Amino acid sequence: MSKSDHKINTRAVHEARGYVGDTGAVMPPVYLSSTFETGNPDGFDYTRSGNPNFRLLEKAIASLEGAEFGTCFGSGVSAITAVVSTLKSGDRVVAEENVYGCTYRLFDQVFGKFGVQVDYLDLSDPDNWEHIRKTAPALVWLESPTNPLLKIIDIEGISRVAQEAGCDVLVDNTFASPYLQQPLALGATLSLHSTTKYINGHSDCLGGAVLTNDADWHARMIFAQKALGLQPSPFDAWLTARGARTLPLRMDQHCANALALAEWLEDQSRVTTVRYPFLPSHPQHDLARRQMRAGSGLIVIELDCPSDQALAFSKGLTLFTMAESLGGVESLICHPASMTHASVPPEVRRAVGISDGLLRLSVGIEDPNDLIADLSAALDKL
Repeated sequence: MSKSDHKINTRAVHEARGYVGDTGAVMPPVYLSSTFETGNPDGFDYTRSGNPNFRLLEKAIASLEGAEFGTCFGSGVSAITAVVSTLKSGDRVVAEENVYGCTYRLFDQVFGKFGVQVDYLDLSDPDNWEHIRKTAPALVWLESPTNPLLKIIDIEGISRVAQEAGCDVLVDNTFASPYLQQPLALGATLSLHSTTKYINGHSDCLGGAVLTNDADWHARMIFAQKALGLQPSPFDAWLTARGARTLPLRMDQHCANALALAEWLEDQSRVTTVRYPFLPSHPQHDLARRQMRAGSGLIVIELDCPSDQALAFSKGLTLFTMAESLGGVESLICHPASMTHASVPPEVRRAVGISDGLLRLSVGIEDPNDLIADLSAALDKL
């Protein structure tokens, strides 16, 4: 059996191994070297332009995504920067209107100064896909599920329209992870991750990655990694590769816990809105079930109370820590309007549905009954 025939659980464990020399080490070492002797057999010269830990991580994530090429970066925003840096003045991007706040800030406050134009549309509505045909943008920028509203975007449908228009499609696959969704198999050109989240899974390092089957795009990413200094540290790459080995196991528990909590939250009178992709009440529930293996570990809720009480509710939880980020083994709760999307103008936030009372739960791998008890006690105090 070749490695390509192995199931994803097997690939997750074995693909990040290598560079052990004659030691027989089961786990590769951390190559804490800034430079390498010229003419070495593996072609390394300077860690900014390549390191054994980078190469192992890139190989591992590419295997999980079903991609031919992978490039790792120092953070999710570094990965976004690498892609957007390939655009030129006057290029147009068509983006899903509900994108990560730092993505919006990067487009608006950094690359906007250099003439990159972005059209934000509700791409969960197929009527808006016609804009892709009309404008033939340089890039279509998607998230699915989106941050924080958990909208599900039809990757295959939009990729087909974009291909007809001659443009490339990027999918930020962070919220789903490669275990639940593989955008390249659905027709996307690029799949992007903040590996800080589910792929690493332990909230102990930053990282990003871009995966593709397109050799030209891969060359651009390698250039950006080196020329813009967007590389991770070898130790962070090692930590991320280690975390990726347990991705399938962790995601199964994240998904099971999140579904159990989402179903329980729907029955709570003080909770006015619950959004989770694998709940029948989700607007794109059928698409989510076609496109994803499971619903991931994120839930969005709104409470029947003012925003100050919603914040007090968040701070009053014991097992859910109020903090940014997501995807770690521990449960977190976030208030997007004041945290992840604070850089988005209030009128823009409200227009896309991010209210001041919206809360995002990143459900960890704890016992679901303990998590429900924690939420129940905090709801009783409202």
